[in-house]
Amino acid sequence: MKLSLAIAVLALAFPSAISAQDSTAVSSNGKYPNTFSSGSANVSPFTQKSKRFNDWSISVGAGVPLVQSADLTSIKNGNGKNLFGYSAYVSIDKAITHAFGINLQYDRGETRQGWFNTKDAAPADASKYQQVAGRTQYDAISILGDINFSNLLRRVDNHSPYRWALHGYAGIGTLAYKAYQKDETGQRLMTEIKPFKLGSFFGQAGAGLKFKVNRRLDIEGRLMYVMTGDDEFDGGGAQYSAINQREEQLSDNFFNATLGLSLKLGKHESHLMWHDPLQEIYYKLDVLANKKQDIEVCKKGDADNDGVCDDWDRQLDTPAGARVDGAGVALDADLDGVIDLYDKCVTVPGPADNNGCPVKKDNTVTATAVEQELKNVYFNFNKATIRPESNERLDQAAKIIKENDGKYLLTGHTDIKGNAGYNLKLSQERAAAVVVALETRGVSADVLKSKGVGSAEATIPATASDAERLADRKVTVKAIEDASEWNSIQKKDYIDAPVAKKAVKKAPAKKKKK
Repeated sequence: MKLSLAIAVLALAFPSAISAQDSTAVSSNGKYPNTFSSGSANVSPFTQKSKRFNDWSISVGAGVPLVQSADLTSIKNGNGKNLFGYSAYVSIDKAITHAFGINLQYDRGETRQGWFNTKDAAPADASKYQQVAGRTQYDAISILGDINFSNLLRRVDNHSPYRWALHGYAGIGTLAYKAYQKDETGQRLMTEIKPFKLGSFFGQAGAGLKFKVNRRLDIEGRLMYVMTGDDEFDGGGAQYSAINQREEQLSDNFFNATLGLSLKLGKHESHLMWHDPLQEIYYKLDVLANKKQDIEVCKKGDADNDGVCDDWDRQLDTPAGARVDGAGVALDADLDGVIDLYDKCVTVPGPADNNGCPVKKDNTVTATAVEQELKNVYFNFNKATIRPESNERLDQAAKIIKENDGKYLLTGHTDIKGNAGYNLKLSQERAAAVVVALETRGVSADVLKSKGVGSAEATIPATASDAERLADRKVTVKAIEDASEWNSIQKKDYIDAPVAKKAVKKAPAKKKKK
């Protein structure tokens, strides 16, 4: 039963999903339509006045139910004969699309099943041999999904009108019934189920073939399979009675074959479920195919010869040779205001006065400005420790570097006086100290490296005064443009001396008491 309900729900949900449409409306304000929205620029709201097809109908029908899957069946139940009951239905039908609708249906009928017809006399010892008869009077209310397979699967190249349509139905509802059983002792009520109870839910599915008599009337032959979900529907008695133990079915099911009429309601000429959405297109295509006329394209010409007619050209003075979009506007791939025809750097934005290419900064100028600030950076005597009065100059140097791109090598220098090895070590440490100071002020660690040359490039002799030799004690800055050259330079050109570990004195061992 649960599987049957799941199948029925899926059958109802599937047509709704496939018929869903994007109904985004596009407003027209006289300008170019919004090409990012679906639909056209001339969309009207869907109201009752805008409807062109009838979508309501009433259907009635009658037929024969045959219990097929039960302990007592209508089809040759041990006696070689078929027992026929009767059924009737009335439904209110609503078409949602040309291929899907929903029906609210009421069914009433009586099934006959078992060894003989309950109208006839029972054979002797009928109960002894379980040769009993049953009949079931039922009422049902259900909601059915209606799929028009003829419209859903209609070929695009089929231009002919059609009067036959294959429909599929599936749905669930509530079933109320009274089941009677008859044997040689007479007829008695075995089971009664009230509507809208938990055990009264049922499902049904099937197919119907419709014929369009005229715009108001359809004839339909329908075959439905009803799954009651109840083992007592056939009149066999309680669930574990001797009659109901003849078969293992958990649900007594039956076929219901009917012939009916559908009356289509509404003021329009055609019903939605008989409408082929492509019919109007076929007509218009036929008119165009048969209509002989010369179609004049580009009435106003193409003044700028850009391949876009002036009728819809938004830029009537496109320069010769420029590539344009569909509206005749010259392309500007990098959106820098310089069209691709004149842009020397098509994919990179740049100012017009540089032919659309970005202006490359002169990092040499930046290096000179930084070096000028570092001239006033002072260290403690014979140390690489920067003195506090140098902070303002370091702040300014860091600001210049951060405001400009580039990579820079800082080189430390000393004067010629003193030991050459000592001077080299001191210049290396001082240059590295300046790099660390700048990085602590927000300069990226990827743009600065250091080295020291000691007194190798000193120009003032050792005999000169200390004030004169000050010119050789400096940090120079060089911009490195070549990537391979930059990668070959180490972050700093010396290795820090290892930190000596302090010896830990062991506490004297305590003397053992004798």
